[in-house]
Amino acid sequence: MLGCLLVGGAIWRFGRGLGVAAVVVVAALCQVPGLTHAPITSTDSYRYVWDGRVQLAGHSPYSHVPLDDALADLRDPLLFPGLSPEQRSGVSAPPRVPTDPAAVSALAADDPRTRINRPRVPTIYPPIAQVYFASVAAVTPWSAGTLGLQIAAGLLAVALTWLLAATGRDRRWAALWGWSPIVVLEAGSAAHVDVLGALLITAAVLVATRRPRLAAILLGAAASVKLLPLLLLPAFRIRQSVVALGTFLSSYLPYLVASGALVLGFLPGYLTQEGFSDGSTRFAIFSLLLPPEARQLVAVLVAGALSVLAFWRRGREPLAVTCCWLYGAALLIATPTYPWYGVPLIALAALSRRPEWIAVPLAAYLAYATVGHDSRQGLIYLAAVVIVTTAATFRHRSVAGKQFDARLTANQH
Repeated sequence: MLGCLLVGGAIWRFGRGLGVAAVVVVAALCQVPGLTHAPITSTDSYRYVWDGRVQLAGHSPYSHVPLDDALADLRDPLLFPGLSPEQRSGVSAPPRVPTDPAAVSALAADDPRTRINRPRVPTIYPPIAQVYFASVAAVTPWSAGTLGLQIAAGLLAVALTWLLAATGRDRRWAALWGWSPIVVLEAGSAAHVDVLGALLITAAVLVATRRPRLAAILLGAAASVKLLPLLLLPAFRIRQSVVALGTFLSSYLPYLVASGALVLGFLPGYLTQEGFSDGSTRFAIFSLLLPPEARQLVAVLVAGALSVLAFWRRGREPLAVTCCWLYGAALLIATPTYPWYGVPLIALAALSRRPEWIAVPLAAYLAYATVGHDSRQGLIYLAAVVIVTTAATFRHRSVAGKQFDARLTANQH
C-alpha cells in the first residue's frame, strides 16, 4: 500500500510533462524484476502452463485433469516434482463435481506431487484465456516453466500503458497503470491472465463510440478471459451488449465440440468452493450485519440495482466512468480475496481518472492476508468504500471535476 501511495504521489508531482516514450519505457523496466523469479502471489500460472500444454497435445483442458494418467507423458519435473511420467497417480477421468461445499473443497485440494493447483479437477478458465495459454505455450520450452507467461503478461501490461498514453493528453494517468506496484506484481511477476482482460476492456471502452461493433467483440472477448467483464454489459448500448454476449458464447463452440457437457470445467465447483453459491465466505461487507443465508440475496439485489443505475447513466457520464464504478462496485459486493481480480479496475481507474478506486485492489491484498477472518475482511473492504465515497463526494462538489467529465464525454464522441 505504501508503495502505491509513493508511486502515485511521485507521478502526480513530477510527471506532468511525461511523453509517451518515457512512460512506456519506464513501464517496461518496471516489469523486468518480476521476470527474474517464479510467481510468488499464487500458483495460477502453473495451471496456465498446463492448460496450454494440454491443448498443444490435442486434448481439451475441460475434459482432463492435471493428474490424469492418460496425460502422463506431458509431465515434467517443474510442474510435477513428485510424479514422473512413468508413475501412476490413480486418476483417470474428470470426477463428477459434488454440490456439498466440504466435498468440493476436498476434491479441489492441492497435491504435493504437483505445483498445479486443484490438480484433481479440470480447468475453470474460459476459451479466450485458453487460446492465450496455448499461444504462449507454443513458443515456450518446457524448461522455461512460467517464464513465457510472465514475459507475455509483462508485454501486455506495457501495451496497455502505451494505449493509455497514446490516447490521453495527460500521460500521468498511463503511468498510474504502467508504473503501479500492483501491476508489476501481478503481470511480469505473477503472470495473471487478468492483464489480458484489462487490455481488452480498456480497448473496448476507447473504441465504443467510433467502432461500436468492435467494442462489443472486445468486451465479449474480455469476458471469455475472465467472466467478470460480463458485469459491464449494462454500461454499453443494448446492441453492443447483445454482440458482446454472442461473442462470449460463440467462443465456447470449439471447446463444446471437443468436450461436450464438460465444457464448463470446474467453474460450478469453483463458485461453490469460493462461497458464491451460499454466501458463506464471500460478501464480506454484508457479513458485518447479515447471516450467511441472507448475504447472497442482498448481494444480488444490490448488484441488480447498480446494473439498472449503470443502464440509466449511459450517455449521462463518460463510459469509462460508468465501467469503473460498476466494476469496482462488483468487487466491493463480492469482496474476493484475490488481489489480481482488481487489475482491470486499475486500468479503468486510470482511463476514467478515478484513482480512488485503486483502494479496492489494495483492500484485496489486505484481505488476502486475513483469509478466514470474515469480520476483518469486511472492515478492510468497508474502509475502501469510505475512501471511494469520500473522493466521489468531493469530486461531485468540484467544478473542475464536472468540467473534466464533460471534456472526457466530448472526446469519446
